[in-house]
Amino acid sequence: MKVPHAAIAACLIATPAFADEAPAGGTITVTAQRDPLKLEQHSDAGSRLDLTVRETPASLETLSQADLQFRGLRTAREAFAEVPGAIAGNAPGNPAVVSMRGFAGNVVSILQDGVRISSSTVVQRDTNTWHFDRIEVIKGPASVLFGEGALGGVINKVTRKPSFDGHHMDALLSYGSFDTLSAAGGVNYQLSDKLALRADASYLHSRSLYDIDDNETRASGLTASLLFRPSDDLSILLAVDHYSDRADSAYQGAVLIPLAYARDPSHAVATGNGMVVDKAARRRNYTPRGGYSGAEDTTIRSRIDLRLGGGWSLGTDLLWYTADRAFVNNGTRTFLAPSTAFPSGSIQRGLTRFYHDHEFWNVRTALGNEGTVAGLRNRFTVGAEYNHTDLASLRETSTSSLVPQVDPFAPILGTFPVDGSQYRASNVNFDSRLRTFSLFAEDALNLTPAWLLVGGFRYDHLDLDRASTDYLVTPSVVTRANPVYRPISWRLGSSYALTPALTLYGQYTNAVSPVSSILLMPLANTRFKLTKGYSYEGGFKLAAFDQRLTVTGAAYRIVQNDIITRDPNDPTLTVQGGTQSSRGVELSLGAAITDRLTLGASMSHADARYDELIEAGGFDRAGNRPVNVPSTTAAANFAYRLAAAPVTLSGFVRHVSGFYTDTANTVLVKGRTTFDAAVSWTITEQLTLALRGRNLTDAFYGEYSGYGANDIYIGAPRSVEASLAAHF
Repeated sequence: MKVPHAAIAACLIATPAFADEAPAGGTITVTAQRDPLKLEQHSDAGSRLDLTVRETPASLETLSQADLQFRGLRTAREAFAEVPGAIAGNAPGNPAVVSMRGFAGNVVSILQDGVRISSSTVVQRDTNTWHFDRIEVIKGPASVLFGEGALGGVINKVTRKPSFDGHHMDALLSYGSFDTLSAAGGVNYQLSDKLALRADASYLHSRSLYDIDDNETRASGLTASLLFRPSDDLSILLAVDHYSDRADSAYQGAVLIPLAYARDPSHAVATGNGMVVDKAARRRNYTPRGGYSGAEDTTIRSRIDLRLGGGWSLGTDLLWYTADRAFVNNGTRTFLAPSTAFPSGSIQRGLTRFYHDHEFWNVRTALGNEGTVAGLRNRFTVGAEYNHTDLASLRETSTSSLVPQVDPFAPILGTFPVDGSQYRASNVNFDSRLRTFSLFAEDALNLTPAWLLVGGFRYDHLDLDRASTDYLVTPSVVTRANPVYRPISWRLGSSYALTPALTLYGQYTNAVSPVSSILLMPLANTRFKLTKGYSYEGGFKLAAFDQRLTVTGAAYRIVQNDIITRDPNDPTLTVQGGTQSSRGVELSLGAAITDRLTLGASMSHADARYDELIEAGGFDRAGNRPVNVPSTTAAANFAYRLAAAPVTLSGFVRHVSGFYTDTANTVLVKGRTTFDAAVSWTITEQLTLALRGRNLTDAFYGEYSGYGANDIYIGAPRSVEASLAAHF
């Protein structure tokens, strides 16, 4: 669907709607909030120096728990997709995968309370957002803060924690289309003036969040933490998180079908060979019964903060994490032309069984000081981090000829085979052990009260042991590799308060990233060094009209060197030397027009491309756009609280331009515009009833692409939902 120019203009001159932070035990209401883009708040993702968003020389976004509820964002994927300039998809192998600033997948790091456990494509699940106090986003390279992988940006999921503001509880119950039931609740209990407890639980059950056949989805979460503050100088947090999820016959997207055989062809995709997404097969699922995608993970963590006096402080993080994941799904799916057995054509299927047994522990400590240097205000931190990862991953793949073909419109799925003899295309176990030691430092020096200089440095020592056991060979063959990486990351930036309302900033930073996920890369790729990236960025942050209007803007360029390519003189040889880059602009606005009306919008444009990339066969992809990277995203919304009744009306529009599913740029998923709306009624001070509609025009669109260029994840159709929120 094409967006009228007037709609784009409206997005650019409007401003993003927002919700107040919910007071303890109070309702979430929409009011004329000061600083709607939270410029005066502190962000853990942007720095360890306790800088405000305004001071930090980088682009930062924050979605509070109130924002998540106001926008009706139930899962991590829905929340990540709301970040200006980002899109997210739900590939079964890496749920809630993110594309941001022209880069996608494992080069966008996702943190758990400030700790990077592994590549986002390994650990991220589609968690219930109820458990998040907020989601912090720093855009662009951030390896200097969080190590390898943070090239496109960082998303930090900050879990809800206890507070010393008395006893209170809140809950949320909703039911909607596709038999989707969600229930969540939390309680904060102040045991004394020194000890407080917080516990939250969530449960979600749906016939399918995407309205797909045989795709029953369940997810649950339990988080609890204890905060002990024996004095103003000491704080100790102990916490445990447990999440579980399972999606039967996990949705792997629609399969492209030749136009000649389609029953109800759509215009969601444009291809050079006449392939289309058929609406008649919109709900079909081709995974045999018994297939599923699921995970169980548990985290135990602690945070200790100690003030030493004289401006000195010491912070220590301890974390232990374990997870079991299973991906028992279709592998490849290919449409075959009609035959006598299948007059409508058929889907040829391959099957995969992948499993993860994952353990990780981490310790990080940092010494900080706030004082003066030559009479100038100075804040600095220096620290060290060590973590250890063990991951065993069994990966079995069937031969397509052993799996029965199915009719694309009326598939007889069969049962997922459990006989190991079916998995003869590949049957290998990867054992990975990664030990990482890091040293880091940051400093923020006020050259004047208005002019801040920020610098950072990080050294990582990564020691990887990889063993690959091939069970298709008798006796089994074990291949080993032990690469060691020693990257250095740094950044230098500055912010300047031109006026009390307007701050300008700029920064240069670099980052490092493996050629693929470091724990799962093929052994042949362990011979490659880390890719290197750099970025420069400039922007502004404005709060005007008594902070009733805030505007932030940024322009940036990111370059990643040493990606895998082919030798120009011998395309049969895989080498490093390719380059990928992105440059773009972003704008976010927030305003309180009146005490009852808020408006909002954001816009981003990214010119992303492969500058140098040669693939097998000698095909030159230079100038092409990377996979799953739209050029433009825009969003606008409003909220209006009626004067005559305790009712709030809200509306949301989001546009995402087209993106490609392959490096050759032959399959284009066309852009889309979606509309949501909600009406909420404050029944009492403690109870709020809401009715929400999603994708009101029932747009048929591709949300993301999967492992193959012909696998297109179709967005959920129109849906409605009723919810009841309680706060006591």
